[in-house]
Amino acid sequence: MQRYKKSHNGCRKKYYTFVFRKKTIFRYMTKPDYIFETSWEVCNKVGGIYTVLSSRAATMARHFGDNVLFVGPCLDAAAPQDFTQTDELADFAHYIKQTKGLDIKTGRWDVPGRPKAVLVDFRPLHAEKNRIYGDFWARFGVESHNAYGDYDEASMFGYAAGAVIDAFARFYDITDRRLIAYFDEWMTAFGLFYVKTFCPRIKTVFTTHATTIGRSIAGNGKPLYDYLTAYDGNQMARELNVEAKHSAERTAAHTADCFTTVSEITAKECEYLLQKKPDTITPNGFENSFVPQGDEYARKRRSARLLLEELAEKTLGYTLDQEHLFVGISGRYEYKNKGIDVFVDVMSRLNGDSRTAQPIVAFVIVPAWVREGCYSNSKFATSAIVNEESDLTLNYIRQKHFGNTPDSRVKIIFVPTYLNGNDGTLNVPYYDILIGLDLTLFPSYYEPWGYTPMESAAFGIPTVTTSLAGFGQWVSPVQVGIDNGVAVITRNDGNYFDVVRDIADEVIHFVKLKGKAQKTIADKARTIADKALWQEFFDYYLEAYDKALTSKR
Repeated sequence: MQRYKKSHNGCRKKYYTFVFRKKTIFRYMTKPDYIFETSWEVCNKVGGIYTVLSSRAATMARHFGDNVLFVGPCLDAAAPQDFTQTDELADFAHYIKQTKGLDIKTGRWDVPGRPKAVLVDFRPLHAEKNRIYGDFWARFGVESHNAYGDYDEASMFGYAAGAVIDAFARFYDITDRRLIAYFDEWMTAFGLFYVKTFCPRIKTVFTTHATTIGRSIAGNGKPLYDYLTAYDGNQMARELNVEAKHSAERTAAHTADCFTTVSEITAKECEYLLQKKPDTITPNGFENSFVPQGDEYARKRRSARLLLEELAEKTLGYTLDQEHLFVGISGRYEYKNKGIDVFVDVMSRLNGDSRTAQPIVAFVIVPAWVREGCYSNSKFATSAIVNEESDLTLNYIRQKHFGNTPDSRVKIIFVPTYLNGNDGTLNVPYYDILIGLDLTLFPSYYEPWGYTPMESAAFGIPTVTTSLAGFGQWVSPVQVGIDNGVAVITRNDGNYFDVVRDIADEVIHFVKLKGKAQKTIADKARTIADKALWQEFFDYYLEAYDKALTSKR
């Protein structure tokens, strides 16, 4: 619900009613005049945050028109494929070169809403990094001395992005307006510190999509949830060698005018590992404008199934002589966190279960380090993997004694390429393959939100997730089955084999269903996804903007 009302100082405010997991908020909301949003994944598709930002852009345009600017990294001399250079900010580009010494590309991000975007070349700042680190240690206590890996690159980008925001506000003389600088993840923390130091009138929002230390604890095989309240975040950061990243993230969370995260499960991480309870939760929404409808959906699904069948036959070395159930898992290559180990165990269990009436081809669609242009000699992988002998997924598949023979109930195939339409394997985007699957399984151990099951549901593909995924918790606080379109399996630190059994049972139940019943489940999946559209979730961002603008920090 929404309506406008004049406040005592003449500012236009919007009255909202928010409902999120039994919480209702009634208040007048202060609306920003301009929003700057910074992320490493602006025009740089490397992970789930790209989907968050690119799909949200259209909704932001509906609310704020052209008063939105995305700031991302300039990584190559050539512009990214999803970025169109324009001259509309040419004068500003000249100004920032003269005043800050930074080169930028200006234009439009080619996603729905086509927002303005600036890509900044941060590499010259590497020569100044020691000065910058010393300054922000003195001002904010950020401990950068144990930095390694991508810390320098991310920090210099963040600093450059902060300079862009500051310069933009000054050049266009809007420093006295209601401005929001929004920073996503620890990689942009130095941008927040820059804004707080040099242009404090601009209000800041900082979002962690997954805490550095939480991801590290889970990824290193340590139990996260049983001991969450007992972990000391700073101590664990030192132990796991992520001290600098953790320090930047923790300091940004405490310094921002509004600190947010994407789910209730991650909010608990923040409270105990960052010693900062989020000011609000901003769940990740979805934009379904690119989901095909009607005849186009049917055509794309047929095409995808043919591609998957051809890929399977080429890898296996024989023709599939009957209709198989196509099951998949996808996402970043985080073996334990994403539940790839569980997926393989589920397929192994089904391979030996006589109740598996319909044969299955299981696809592990996870990008790994592959030898470009080289096909695998293995009947388990579509491409040759660098250091194949140490690859966790391939080794576990072999350990489970999959035969991938014509009479195998389950054939499992590893697709270790990033499906961007030019991958050398399928040469179509991921969504054009997702639509051909019958069922997806995402048994995550660590999943702050979970875009992959939400995308699957939006495409009408029934999916399984867990109670440790933010999306799973949002769907239902209790276990629900595949009959509802999205199955949520209870998972904790100690029930690994129960999870394997429960997911296998869901698959068997789904297999036993026939045409009309499976279609009903697919329709239920779409209904769930429709409730997670940005038009339903954007109010929580408006609340974050309001909290920042009215903050006394």
